[in-house]
Amino acid sequence: MLTEILPFRFELDTIAIAGSSLWSLALYLGFSRVSEWVIELLNRWFNFAERSLYTSQSEFEKTRKARESQNAFYASLFSIAPFLVVGALCNWGLEISLGESWGISTGILACMGAGIFELGRRNGESSD
Repeated sequence: MLTEILPFRFELDTIAIAGSSLWSLALYLGFSRVSEWVIELLNRWFNFAERSLYTSQSEFEKTRKARESQNAFYASLFSIAPFLVVGALCNWGLEISLGESWGISTGILACMGAGIFELGRRNGESSD
């Protein structure tokens, strides 16, 4: 365990981690268009930032496809960060107002609602 290796002790609030994660997932599913927009912005920024590292155009074009795929992967991973922050704030607000156990139970309900919403939204898009 990590707590046995380190010379000092620290406490992890597992209820807060679980509640924040559930709320983050619900927000990620509920605002999927925002998450796609964030992924696109991060991907564009990663590609722009990486272009500045190359001095020759031929070397840049040689490995372009692999780097763009890698940047798309990193963009999808880093797009979770804003939802984790907002999910932690939602969980913190619920813990302050209603108590610790409400963060997890309302997070589960929000995940179910957001999942059903996302399924309906995708079904509506595919039928058009």
